[in-house]
Amino acid sequence: MSEVSARKRIWGWFFFDWASQPYNTLLITFIFAPYIKDLMGDGAEAQAAWGFGVAAAGIVIAILAPVLGAMADNSGNRLRWIWLFSAMYVVGAFGLWFAAPGSFDLHKTLFLFAVGLIGMEFATIFTNSMLPELGSTEEVGRISGNGWAFGYVGGLVTLVLMLALFAEDADSGKTMIGLDPAFGLDASQREGTRFVGPLTALWYAIFMIPFFLWVRDPKPTKPPKGATASALKEVWGTIRNLPQTPSLFAYLGSSMFYRDALNGMYTFGGIYAAGVLNWSVVDVGIFGILAIISGAIFAWIGGRADAKMGPKPVITFCIFVLCGVAIAIVFVCRESVFGIAVEETSKLPDVIFYVLGALIGAAGGVIQSASRSMMVRQALPGKTAESFGLYALAGKATSFIAPFMIGVVTLMSGSQQIGVTPLIALFLLGLILLRWVNPKGDSDTWATAS
Repeated sequence: MSEVSARKRIWGWFFFDWASQPYNTLLITFIFAPYIKDLMGDGAEAQAAWGFGVAAAGIVIAILAPVLGAMADNSGNRLRWIWLFSAMYVVGAFGLWFAAPGSFDLHKTLFLFAVGLIGMEFATIFTNSMLPELGSTEEVGRISGNGWAFGYVGGLVTLVLMLALFAEDADSGKTMIGLDPAFGLDASQREGTRFVGPLTALWYAIFMIPFFLWVRDPKPTKPPKGATASALKEVWGTIRNLPQTPSLFAYLGSSMFYRDALNGMYTFGGIYAAGVLNWSVVDVGIFGILAIISGAIFAWIGGRADAKMGPKPVITFCIFVLCGVAIAIVFVCRESVFGIAVEETSKLPDVIFYVLGALIGAAGGVIQSASRSMMVRQALPGKTAESFGLYALAGKATSFIAPFMIGVVTLMSGSQQIGVTPLIALFLLGLILLRWVNPKGDSDTWATAS
């Protein structure tokens, strides 16, 4: 097989973001989650159920992520693992087609959604661990930013396709541009909207082809004897020694909180708008287009800011923006905006929420890219995949708590607005812990400790 150039390898790596982003864009936030609200009818009930379902998937991810990362470091062949988890992604996403209005099974639907989500998150561990091999420390910020921007564009393209050709308005049965759902799909059975599952699966399967053709894994393909036991031992040793690497320890804690809060915004943004502002799936989709365009542009800008200033100031600024947005969201509803009553027909709540969505997209794209770049600097020498496994653990260790708490608070208060308040505290905790993070990491400290 001919040698793949460094440029092709980077582009192949970019295509994972392009291929996988629709799970976040279409399923978690802008199309499928609001559709669940339509099926269940009550916004608070749907938000609570969505929270508990995402929390269950988060528990699985939190438990297994660092172990899988360590196994990749020991046994090699990350591509084999990516194949496995890609299959989970495709099966889980495709299965959402069966969430039909007349035979909707909430538990089956949430299970299939969780299968795909777990597949996406675990595949991301292994693709993220390849980032340090794509360029120098000074280059990875720009590469990471470009990857996020490329992924956002992929999400945008699929969202536009869904809104223009498939996702029908529940009342008119027409798409955003006034067409019947494509391929003769039955609008009365919401087949156009349900096609979001198969479209997400097919998009991933097609656009992962460049990744598998161009990305190479230099590690050995034959795992040594006892690789699993060794992985478990190394994970425990790494966790036990985290206090001896204070920068890594602080960063994992900080990112655990602020990334969980951001994921909460993405997870509940669509279902929140559908319930609080009475938006249709099409309305939420348009909101998503604005957020994604903003995210793509600012992920590209943020990658250059990262390359110039380093990731820490970029992350700090984004947390301030997102915390402000989290506070503002609570005070926007159909009846009032920041405590000022508005007419029921007023468009002001919609406009404000569009602006807040654009800010979430902009700061969210930048902070995710910069966080990945920061992890490259914090990763332990010779333990890149394991370190990214811990990073995934940090991102998911509380991810089941945040959706769970949102579910509980929403259920207890009966209010979607009050239900999302835990996000504010999570952003503030992340900001506080970031103070103890050394932008250059503490690999020397680790070397001494080990």
